Amino acid sequence: MAALRARLHQTVVDCAAPDRLARFWAALLGGTPVVRDAGWAHLDAPGTARLAFQRVPEAKAGKNRLHFDLAVEDVAGARATAVRLGARPVGTTVTDAQGSFQVMRDPEGNEFCFVSG
Repeated sequence: MAALRARLHQTVVDCAAPDRLARFWAALLGGTPVVRDAGWAHLDAPGTARLAFQRVPEAKAGKNRLHFDLAVEDVAGARATAVRLGARPVGTTVTDAQGSFQVMRDPEGNEFCFVSG
């Protein structure tokens, strides 16, 4: 039996406002948000698989089981930019022997991190 070989096509984020999150993530990652309808939007950011946003009726509950680590040169600068776009920091920037990281929440509370090092 041959091994299954799959390719990551897209990551889909459940949310309340797909168009808003597509615009937020486009501002961080680049690319142009595409709104297909009121319940679905996506973003083809350079160098990544498609990032899609799907409206769901449930509110976010609990911690994400998956999050994005975004490589940046300047964690503090990325944090400031993301806050201006509607994100919120979680705690302070952590620096250790591996580099620095800052946990953030997007406008709907989904966790992601800025990392350097």
